[in-house]
Amino acid sequence: MERTEVFAKIADIAADVLGVDIDSITESTTFDDLEADSLDRLQLVTAMEDEFELEIPEDKLLSISSVADSIDAIMAALGD
Repeated sequence: MERTEVFAKIADIAADVLGVDIDSITESTTFDDLEADSLDRLQLVTAMEDEFELEIPEDKLLSISSVADSIDAIMAALGD
């Protein structure tokens, strides 16, 4: 799966879960920028794992603070 495809899916998930405009999301957007609290972040991770049918390793979860971090974690979990 291409990085751009992963980004598009993550942006869609973030817009849906957080109720933000998808056009405001870029790779450099942080979840703090989107005013995501810890529950929001948990919902995001769960939605991403469901969408991509994978589990993000716990050690990676702690380092995810932006859309780019999410893409990197998913790409690594997919083995790309």
